This record gives sequence, structure tokens and C-alpha cells, in this order.
Amino acid sequence: MIPPRMPIAIVRLDDLSAAVEIAQSLVAGGLTALEYTLTNNAALHAVEQARAALGEAAQIGVGTVLSGAQARDAIAAGAQFLVTPVLRRDVIAEGATQGVPVVCGAYTPTEIWEAWQAGAPFVKLFPARSLGPSFVRDVLAPLPMLKLIPTGGVDLDNCADYLQAGAYSVGIGGNLVAAKLVAARDWAELTRRARAFVAACTRQSLPQ
Repeated sequence: MIPPRMPIAIVRLDDLSAAVEIAQSLVAGGLTALEYTLTNNAALHAVEQARAALGEAAQIGVGTVLSGAQARDAIAAGAQFLVTPVLRRDVIAEGATQGVPVVCGAYTPTEIWEAWQAGAPFVKLFPARSLGPSFVRDVLAPLPMLKLIPTGGVDLDNCADYLQAGAYSVGIGGNLVAAKLVAARDWAELTRRARAFVAACTRQSLPQ
């Protein structure tokens, strides 16, 4: 299950040859939910590798799932949750059939409600950068049962604001798993960034 109030690390890269090292570095920094997106054809192999390396240390999901067929392939590869960027009822249905939670993308209040009504246990508010934490608070006022996960534009300065507004979690991509950082294989810095996001989202102080 996706942990509440903790960031989901989104790995959206052109090169996933270091998928295991990326996953290990993020987990070392305290993040326990990782998403590899299908924008890279090697994503499913990355999921298989990460699951084998990490065991139960993290929940590994697949993002940018756009069809029921992709959902089935992702689950077969070991995905423990599925993420869509848009409202996809076929993905929600496939996840429900196989007992795998779906974080379904939505933008407007109507789309958010339709995703929830279709059976998505979580709704990805995307792109959140154009909406902000106040939108989360406003939507949850009449619909407090929703589990919203804002994604897109979430950074160290606003992640806690989204959570304080009532978001279940947040998704963090390029502001955490940067392509240049991975290309440099600077795993210590990736772990430091992960730790910084955990601290910022929970408003904790990092040890000096």
C-alpha cells in the first residue's frame, strides 16, 4: 500500500540502466514508494529488477499506464500499484480485478469524482503546479473521503503545504530524480535529496 503523507518518487528517465541503484538510493533516503513510468520501454524490466533487489523494502509501481493491456503487463512484471496521467476506467478496472491499487489521474473536480466513483482508491491531481494546495483544500471540503496525490511541480518548498491541505501523498519527479544526477551516478546526492524531501514533507529537521 502507498504510505500516507510520504512522497512517491517518480523515475521518468530516458536511461534506466541504473534502475536498481536509483531505487536503492531513494530507499536509503527514506522513500518507500517508487514509480517507473512507461515513457521508457525498459520500465517493466526496471520494475522486475527493483523488486528483486529491494524485496519488501519499498512499493514499486508503474506510471503512465494508459490502457488495460498496459496494466496487465505492468502487473505481470510485478507492479504493486499503477498510475495514470488521465482518467482511464479500463486501468482502474484491471487493477480492481487483480487487486492492485490504481492512482488515477484527474484535473477537474468532476474528473476527480468520476475516477473515485470508478473505483480508483487514489486520485492523482495532475498537473498540480497550475492548481496549488488551496485547490486540494477546496476539493476536500465537500469530498473529504478522497485520497488525492498532487503531482507535477511539487518541490521542497510546497510539498508540506499540499499535505497540510489534506493530500494523502505527493508525487515528485524531476525535482528529485534528475537526469543529470543519475547520469553522474551520484547516488549519495540522490539519497540526500530523498532525505531532504522526507524532512520537508513532514517538516522535520535534518541532522547537522
